[in-house]
Formats: sequence, structure tokens, C-alpha cells
Amino acid sequence: MNVTSAISKTSSTDISMDASGSATKTVVIIVAHPDDETLWAGGTIMVNSSWKCYVVCLCCKDDMEQASRFYKALKILKVQGIMGDIKDGPEQKPLNVDDLERKIISLLPPWHFDLIITHNPNGEYTSYIRYKETAKAVINLWYKRKLSSSELWTFAYEDGNKAYHPRPIIQASVHQNFSVLTWLRKYIIITKTYGFKTNSFEAKTTPSSEAFWQYKRPEDAYGLINQFKKL
Repeated sequence: MNVTSAISKTSSTDISMDASGSATKTVVIIVAHPDDETLWAGGTIMVNSSWKCYVVCLCCKDDMEQASRFYKALKILKVQGIMGDIKDGPEQKPLNVDDLERKIISLLPPWHFDLIITHNPNGEYTSYIRYKETAKAVINLWYKRKLSSSELWTFAYEDGNKAYHPRPIIQASVHQNFSVLTWLRKYIIITKTYGFKTNSFEAKTTPSSEAFWQYKRPEDAYGLINQFKKL
């Protein structure tokens, strides 16, 4: 999406999604690799400035360039975070879910969270295995009470089986359009801080609205994993 189309499609005023108003929420955002926190949830982070956010990125700790860009992005978003050393690459070799769960626990601060935000068990686009593995591991940890949180949101995007760039699902539990300014801030992080070209998948995907499926009970989120297994 370019700036002109964003202006024509995004005219809403940013509103905090936190129904508690000025109350602070402790939120952890667990993503597979750098840029996911901005691409899929950057606007949500920006408009909920009262949230105490901690971003866990599972990959690329040993990639000095990627790590530098990730921490610069977090500084712009005004949040804290950490990176892991999970191996990632175009071959997408499956990971052991138990090992992935242990890695996530090792990266998390020992807090109770008001909200966990992570990937969807079906991914955000067709077909990226790290998204699915991350979602499964996080939901398993919440279900087994190894990760304490009052609720969990998964990103809600789809790409029509590669028919178009990923789009927010407007029927999702949580959906919000953002102002042009917020979208531009996201877009600048993607293109300037992370360095993606304007004709890249990431730049063209950068959504001007964001969507999430919301779960209040670990059992409901765990059932989602089984649902996608059957599919």
C-alpha cells in the first residue's frame, strides 16, 4: 500500500483498545522474527501508550544487522524486548515444539501478563511454518499454565491462499483502523529502520488496520490448535 492509497482508505482517529482507559496493562508480544512486531501489531502498540509492552523475538539474535534494527524499532515503539537464537531460513526445517517452548520460557521475564499477543496457528500468510510453530508453542504454554496471562490474542490476517498480500480480517474479535500518521510511522519502521524496499512484500503488506482473535480461556485457544490440525 502506498501513501496515497493509505490516505484514501484510512481516515479514522486512533483510539486506545484498552477499555480500562488510563490503567496500565502488562503485555507480551511473542513473534517469530524481527519486523513481525511492527508489521502485525505496530499500530496497536503505538495507540496503547499506557501498555507496558515486552517483545520476544525468537530468531536472529546472532545476526548483528537484524538485531540492531530490531532494537532500534523497539526504541521507536517505546517498548522493551529480547531476541532468541532459533534458527530460521528459507528451508524452513520444522522445530521441536518442546524445545521451542523451553526457549520461549527462557526469554520471558517472570511476570504475570494481562495480555499475550502472538501468531495465529494458521499463520498470517500461506504458508510460513515458523508462525504456526510459534503460535502452537505459546498457546501450549498458556494452556499448561507455564505462561501466566489473563487473555491471549492471535494475529488475524489472511492472504486468500496467496491471492493477495495479507489483509486484516475485519470480522475478527478485535479490529481497528489507524490514522494516516500511525500507518506512516509503521511504514517508516518497515522501510527505513528494517530497510525493506518500497516494492518489497513487507512494505506492500504493511496494513493500515490490525486485527486479532481474542481468547479469555486457555482451553479455547488450545482448541484452536486442534481445529487447524484437522484442517
